[in-house]
Amino acid sequence: MNISDNTFLREESNFFAGVRDCLPTVLGYLSIGFAAGVVEKTAGLSIVEIGLISLLLYAGSGQFIAAAMIGANSPTLAIIFTIFFINLRHLLMSAAISPYFRHLTPFKNIFIGSLLTDETFGVAMNEAASKKWLSEKWMYGLNITAYLNWFIANIAGAFFGAWISNPEKFGLDFALPGMFIGLLVLQMFSRRKWMKDVLVALSAVAIVVGVSLVASGSVGVIVATIIASTIGMAVEKWK
Repeated sequence: MNISDNTFLREESNFFAGVRDCLPTVLGYLSIGFAAGVVEKTAGLSIVEIGLISLLLYAGSGQFIAAAMIGANSPTLAIIFTIFFINLRHLLMSAAISPYFRHLTPFKNIFIGSLLTDETFGVAMNEAASKKWLSEKWMYGLNITAYLNWFIANIAGAFFGAWISNPEKFGLDFALPGMFIGLLVLQMFSRRKWMKDVLVALSAVAIVVGVSLVASGSVGVIVATIIASTIGMAVEKWK
């Protein structure tokens, strides 16, 4: 690799490159963050409380569930433990991305891991797959852009939520799964492995439906995630 190649890689992996690569996530966060702010406002949280929960919890699914449980006057410990178990997946995501930042100090690793989300993790893994490495500055640009955008979207939803008494009427409660569906479709287009992806998707749907007939829907989702992921890994490695 010559000097011009190194210069190109540095330019493509700096802070502002991370900001640029976060733009698709920003568009998704504007809608999902706005919906979260509306739901939280409807649950009785103030704008200050919504701002704090978006900065400290910073988890779409966790915030939606927290708002629902707060609105139902659930015990504080129940809310804490529910969100804890829902967000356990972040330990796996942090573990998966940590090999790219082993050379950094523990503080920098904590900073990167604490701002990691499902969406930024997906963007980072795609970046790592294409370049076989990740830039620290690029990761900061990606994470910080998503973090600030999420906060702004939550505050906007909290402000306008005062005029939206029934979020379900506008489909805002579907914003989170809608965003994940969009990210899935975009990832499938970028991978260009239609048959493998469709096979895994159909397997997941079939497993969810089958398990849900004998158990709860939540159990069906968990079982489908594990089995479909295993199927995907096996198909990916099989040539």
